[in-house]
Amino acid sequence: MRGMRYGGALPLPLNYRHANACLSSLVSLCGRERNYRLGTSFHAAILKILDPFALHARSHPIHVWNALVSMYSKCGQMVAAAKVFDEMRLKDSVSWNSVISGCLIGNDWERGIGYFKRMHQSGISLPDHATYSTVLSVYVEMELFLGITMIHACTIVSGYLVVVPVGNALVTAYFRSGSPSCARKVFDGMRCRNVVTWTAMVSGLAQNLLPEDSLAMFHNMRFAEEANSLTYTSALLACSGLRALPVGRQIHGLILKTGFHMDLHVQSALMDVYSKCGMMEEALELFQACKKTDEVCVTLILVGLSHNGFEEKAFKLFAEIVRSGKEFDENMFSAVLGAFGPSAHLSLGKQIHSMVIKKSLGSNIFVSNGLINMYAKCGELWDSSKIFTRMEVKNSVSWNSIIAAFACHGYGGETLKLYEHMKAEGMEPTDVTFLSLLHACSHIGSIEKGIEYLKSMHLHHGIVPRMEHYACVVDMLGRAGLLNNAKNFIEDLCAVAGPNAQVWQALLGASSIHVDLEIGRYAAKRLLEISPECPAGYVLLANICSSKGRLVERARILKQMKKKGVKKDTGASWIEVEKEVHVFVVEDRVHPQGKVIYEVLNNLVAVVRDQEHEARKRSVLYDLEITTMK
Repeated sequence: MRGMRYGGALPLPLNYRHANACLSSLVSLCGRERNYRLGTSFHAAILKILDPFALHARSHPIHVWNALVSMYSKCGQMVAAAKVFDEMRLKDSVSWNSVISGCLIGNDWERGIGYFKRMHQSGISLPDHATYSTVLSVYVEMELFLGITMIHACTIVSGYLVVVPVGNALVTAYFRSGSPSCARKVFDGMRCRNVVTWTAMVSGLAQNLLPEDSLAMFHNMRFAEEANSLTYTSALLACSGLRALPVGRQIHGLILKTGFHMDLHVQSALMDVYSKCGMMEEALELFQACKKTDEVCVTLILVGLSHNGFEEKAFKLFAEIVRSGKEFDENMFSAVLGAFGPSAHLSLGKQIHSMVIKKSLGSNIFVSNGLINMYAKCGELWDSSKIFTRMEVKNSVSWNSIIAAFACHGYGGETLKLYEHMKAEGMEPTDVTFLSLLHACSHIGSIEKGIEYLKSMHLHHGIVPRMEHYACVVDMLGRAGLLNNAKNFIEDLCAVAGPNAQVWQALLGASSIHVDLEIGRYAAKRLLEISPECPAGYVLLANICSSKGRLVERARILKQMKKKGVKKDTGASWIEVEKEVHVFVVEDRVHPQGKVIYEVLNNLVAVVRDQEHEARKRSVLYDLEITTMK
């Protein structure tokens, strides 16, 4: 640099241009690498080298100062960026764009909009396509829909709407603000489109829960542009939303043809489609074929395994990843905690909790929610309660998790109190909250309160009840012995919403509890009309017949069930002994200690029978004593 400044072989203007270009490139490189220390060193060099030339009449090194503003912005040093910007004697659109982008990077959105307004008022530098794109991103982050429409109007007046990057930015902004119809209007009005335009549409429609439209857009795109990895990822997101396995397979074929099958984001999206469609073998094959994996990829496969009933595989995979030394983030912990069910290892859950504490992730809201659910499913309600109480920040999932935990463990009164605390905290309930509340009301027999909650869903919270909510109401009425009321409730509901197996099964279950053969027969008939392959329709009715002593009818029902090929899921129970979970099915003879277990079980049955006999004997003596007193 000294040679460039003092060398006499070249004329002064050429040396000056070389110094500008060299320093501008070096500063830009510091910005890209986020190297703040080296960037400040070059800033000092610029002040020493270029100041003598700043008086030269030919030019002012504006691009050097622009590079400095951009470098400081990218390094998150907005005070320094603003200082350099304010000291600049001349500014162009690049200068303004750099400082506005810096505000966006630093989440200082108000200041960014302030600079945009100053740019407009200056009248010297007019906004260009980069300015509009950046300001649109700022308004999206601020969630100001009016600001997006204002920029839209500015692009029409300035003529920049025809510029493809501006149109793309508007489409993305409207989608991110939850206005797919506005995005579609911008897209339809664009005379020129590129792969980014089409991808923004495919992605935006999928993310705004319009998967059918997203796939239709992907289909139309194939006649206009070649898809890229992001396009395929977005189309696969739509397939996941629809559980559209055949379309997902077709897109997989296109991915193999176009060579994007080694892209990690595409592989992750394919895993998501296959796991959500219940094809875990194919999802695992894709996972094992990945040359490298990231947190998203691992999280997806863990979630897929747990949601498809492969909890043990999820735990084994988790253990392998831990042994490999791979770093875990909050999403991966949340995913593995979601794999815990009633039969899961409590000791393993506690080990994972220890890892969470060691990684200092105990304060993460998603991990804490996972821990609440894990302890509740393992039967440790008070540990769930401790986690919830210690949480500094809670969201609706946190409240729903603890409310569901108390409801499932039969603490109905505490469940309703928690809901009141939730409302007092200003947290809005969701449909999941009301499922737990109705479940709690069913267990404590609070029918009036349950009906009140059902009505308040739509009236006060704008939530449309699902069939699960109505089934809870049927269960609540049934448990209270109001079987005819439950039957009338279902018939009124089906007249409006159509027949549904879930509510009839709830009534059949209630009939089984109260051994009401007449209502049971009616509920079973309706249930099997809707769902002929439902084993509950046969088994519950057969149980009622057995309790009533109608063994011939019971045999006929079970014979009919066998004839139609309907099979009941095998019942199972489990117990954790010395950090190992043992699962037993009905008449299980496979366990290595089976002989000893059955010997102990027979002894226990004998003890229970003796106790039952003694209890009956005491009851008879008591009745005789009462009769004598009368």
